[in-house]
Amino acid sequence: MSQLGFSKKNNYTRCMNSAVYSLAMREHSRLEIRKKLSQKDFSDGVDIEKLLNELEEKNYLNEERFVESYIRYRSSRGQGNLKISNELRQRGISSSVISAFMQQSEVDWFQLARAEYEKKFGLNRSVDYREKSKRMRFLSSRGFDSDVIRQVVK
Repeated sequence: MSQLGFSKKNNYTRCMNSAVYSLAMREHSRLEIRKKLSQKDFSDGVDIEKLLNELEEKNYLNEERFVESYIRYRSSRGQGNLKISNELRQRGISSSVISAFMQQSEVDWFQLARAEYEKKFGLNRSVDYREKSKRMRFLSSRGFDSDVIRQVVK
């Protein structure tokens, strides 16, 4: 028995339930779940890596499903491919997985950038250099790459 009166098995069950609850709310990466469980007081006697492997075996935790969901959600919010890729890397997804899913995603990054541009600035295209720079910075802050930005602002 631990200091709190919970057995190691009960602690493992509580840890598993917490992870499943988080995954029921939305998809998570392995790193996100590891961080969430580490922040809680489950580390006593619980092998988090073993638990994460069990979650993957049961297909509760699936990083490919997470990447698809994340790309779809962030692009629907007007975020560009560079920003989404960077955020996925911060969540522990490998660059090879990110690039594979970015290529197979059905998002037209040019059309998305154009829609964000028109939503913010309207259809008025004739602008001076200063205004053009401002508009390019806006698209850059959204995470679009420079080739797409140049095509949209032209």
